[in-house]
Amino acid sequence: MPAPLRLPRIAWGSPSAPRRALLVHGLGSSAALMWRLGDALATAGWHATAVDLRGHGDAPRALDYTVAAYAADLAATSPSDGGAWDAVVGHSLGGAASTVAAASDPYWTRRLVLIDPAIHVGGRDASIVRSSQERAFADTRLEMVQQEHPHWHPQDQELKVDAVLRASAWAVEQTSAQNRPWDVRAEAARLAVPTHVIAADPAVYSIFTGDLAAEVLAANPSITLSIVEGAGHSLHRDKPEESIRHLLEALS
Repeated sequence: MPAPLRLPRIAWGSPSAPRRALLVHGLGSSAALMWRLGDALATAGWHATAVDLRGHGDAPRALDYTVAAYAADLAATSPSDGGAWDAVVGHSLGGAASTVAAASDPYWTRRLVLIDPAIHVGGRDASIVRSSQERAFADTRLEMVQQEHPHWHPQDQELKVDAVLRASAWAVEQTSAQNRPWDVRAEAARLAVPTHVIAADPAVYSIFTGDLAAEVLAANPSITLSIVEGAGHSLHRDKPEESIRHLLEALS
């Protein structure tokens, strides 16, 4: 794996909580945008830690923005008192990087929850992802986020603007450019820990659906799937209560 970077952290819940979770955001996002999940886990008795991925938020910048590099950073990230995470929850890019990290070290986490993970991104999906990121960086006004996502919580709208302003546009661009092909299906097939995918509704938009989802599930019986109806790719912002219910059920 590439040389890891040390990732900055924020946290929710008591440090003495018996269960520890790591939250990993998606492309163009930030640790702070995992707040809804962190708050819910803390209420449920967890200590939840979120990190800024390389090139995002307050994390160090680098030249390597392959999924393998993101995964190396995560694999080197452990609870403050050492040991394994009780759960790692990764969205989109964070789900792909968490998959690679867990496949490389079966003792890194006891369980994975992947939120509409970017397991294989190509063709139409790659174009949609690039267009979405270009649109976000082209106009960083809060009003634009509010117009595009009027149903999001005000804090999600504010934090999306903040995440884009603090991310490296070059890093986000290079994440697409350096991952061709973008494909971690082999790593998903090697996962040895219980893994649950919470997917978005394909009727809205999902990058983990159809033949891809069927292939990944068939290749590894440790992976299960549920779908949040009516939610798009950022399902924890589109349908937070329902997404949290799926998350807590997966961790029960």
